[in-house]
Amino acid sequence: MAQNAVRLSEEIMKAAINCAPLNSRSVPKQIEHWIKIGKIVEENPDLPYDFIKDAIEAKHEMERGDVSTFKFRKK
Repeated sequence: MAQNAVRLSEEIMKAAINCAPLNSRSVPKQIEHWIKIGKIVEENPDLPYDFIKDAIEAKHEMERGDVSTFKFRKK
C-alpha cells in the first residue's frame, strides 16, 4: 500500500479520532472509510447512504467468506 503524507484539518482529525473507536477502526482506516463512502456517493448520487453502507458491508462479508447459499422455496 502506498503511503503519502496528507495534511488534514484539525476538525477532520478530531472527528476521526472520536469515530474510529466507535467503529472498531484505526484513525487511518476511519479516514479511508469516509473517503471510500464519499467517492461512491459522488459516482452514484442517486444511491441512498444505507444502500452504500450495506453494499460495502456485504463486500467485506464475501471477502471474509462469511456467506451462505440462498435457497429459493418452490411453490
